[in-house]
Amino acid sequence: MTQQHLFIDFEFTMSQSKGNPSMFRPEIIEVGVVSVIDEKIYDTYSSFVKPVLFPKLTERCVGFLGIQQEQVDQGIPLAHLVELLNMYMSFGPTKVVTWGNQDMKVLRNNCRYSNLECPIKERERDLSKEYQRFFGHKNQSGLWRVLEEYGSKGIGRHHRALDDALTTYEVFKAIEKDKAYMKPTKQPTLGDRVDFSKILSQLA
Repeated sequence: MTQQHLFIDFEFTMSQSKGNPSMFRPEIIEVGVVSVIDEKIYDTYSSFVKPVLFPKLTERCVGFLGIQQEQVDQGIPLAHLVELLNMYMSFGPTKVVTWGNQDMKVLRNNCRYSNLECPIKERERDLSKEYQRFFGHKNQSGLWRVLEEYGSKGIGRHHRALDDALTTYEVFKAIEKDKAYMKPTKQPTLGDRVDFSKILSQLA
């Protein structure tokens, strides 16, 4: 059965001050999804999501992400997002791919706070960790910087969910290509090395 790769990116609310104040909980405010089946983009989805615990965006959040209060006020509720992800997961065997582990961590926390069952049951494929291990880097690299190292540019605008999900897919393809080059080639057999027909003709 064909496997689907589901590239997901979320943008979250941010506290006004750096760090993570004890009472603050990041919430999803934008979602970008790219469904890839048979190595082709099958579907994409993008929407703002309405936060509940801290519905008013901080100045720091607006300044960093460029997402406005009116946009999230008109966004879909978290329950709608869960239904949407469940729909994608029903397409067949699915591997969720993200850049970093924060996306799924925040999704699971948001679902728990809202008494919703998280639609992503299995562990996601963290492409940033994979890239770090594959090239032996000590520190994790930024998504767009990695794509630039491959000689390409990120799609659209950084820190917009769908653009980052599409950029993650581009990095995924580049890493998969590198891995294919690194796979050991099949060792030639004795028959591949020696033309026995010539030897037999000489002996005849």
